[in-house]
Amino acid sequence: MADIKRIGVITSGGDCGGLNAVIKGVAREAWALGIESVVIPNGYAGLYNLIDLEQVVVLNAERVSRIEASVAGSEAGHSRVKISKIKDEKKYERIKDGLKKFGIDALIISGGDDTGSVVVDLSSRGIPCIHVPKTMDLDLQPYSVGGDSAINRISIFTRDIKTTGMSHNRVIVMEVFGRYVGHTALRGGIGAEADCILLPEIPVDFDVVYEHMKSVFFSRVLRSDVKAGTYIIVAAEGIKTASGDLLYDESAGVDAFGHKKLSGAGKYVRNQLEKRMKTDPAVTEFMKKTGMWAPGVYEIPEVREVTPGHLVRSGASSAFDVNFGHRAGAAAVLLLLEGKTGNTVVDVDGNKIIYINTAEAIKRREVDISEIALFESLGTCFGRKTEKFKYELVEQKGPISRHL
Repeated sequence: MADIKRIGVITSGGDCGGLNAVIKGVAREAWALGIESVVIPNGYAGLYNLIDLEQVVVLNAERVSRIEASVAGSEAGHSRVKISKIKDEKKYERIKDGLKKFGIDALIISGGDDTGSVVVDLSSRGIPCIHVPKTMDLDLQPYSVGGDSAINRISIFTRDIKTTGMSHNRVIVMEVFGRYVGHTALRGGIGAEADCILLPEIPVDFDVVYEHMKSVFFSRVLRSDVKAGTYIIVAAEGIKTASGDLLYDESAGVDAFGHKKLSGAGKYVRNQLEKRMKTDPAVTEFMKKTGMWAPGVYEIPEVREVTPGHLVRSGASSAFDVNFGHRAGAAAVLLLLEGKTGNTVVDVDGNKIIYINTAEAIKRREVDISEIALFESLGTCFGRKTEKFKYELVEQKGPISRHL
């Protein structure tokens, strides 16, 4: 596809770190090759309405210099719109007319599994597309821009919340994004040295969580010369009960792609712990020993749920995501020129551009729970009975591919 003269850049789905690096990677690589790139604003909603725009923003050297790769979010904007669900029989013709109006020959689209499913749809209808993986959930097959930034934010917020937890001897439940997988909860929780991490991949036995909390939290406070301590739980929003039931608020409904809107995991965990503490005589003994007991007023330790929500998506991009975003954006341009439409950028390793078919890339990748027992041996609770870490030794042969 050497005749490409102009590329449209779309970011879709949720915002996150690293996306501005993707945009700059696309724009600068295209510019270096004599190709113009433009922003199609507001995700797939903007693509549908492109025909009605008076003009598009050209990503020339001056405009690109005003984009800060280290800032999260996207200069191109977002929307959660599934093209196939738009109630317009001529939607695809409308999109093609909009592209023709502005002389856009191909699209580079950054987004997660939902965005990728639309990439597959558009590609099948003759619209050349390359997909750059983006989701803080890390539930795609390749690494996705935004994941590292989210993990760092979760880790920072969880570490910071320990100060207020210590001041009040509270149990803190930090509910974090991740939808149906626990990658960000796991890595963010480990990074913050959380006491307990609850993942969608492991149905939660709250009796196990409660006993671990009692053992760790009570002894921590009792050892303190000022009788101060906290216990931190990081809970993924998509956790399941021991029976396998997903926790979500029925009233929240579903999003544009038909996914249940998850909420309430933190509150549910808090209620489970409080219910057990209220009927446990060991709690009364603990409160009296530590000088916290106030009959009728303060009879059990406080449990607070904290939901950082969209703060996890905001702020700064990690250096890793800026690096990956630049590489992936530039590689997407080169894949387009090679005619590899309908594919997803995996990475650039040395001089090798690695890619995968988008339909394969968007298949859900869950946490490999065979690793969990290692962290259990280090004292972290995962809401199940502790298992022995089963490992094998593998000697590396040849050079190790870099990850940054």
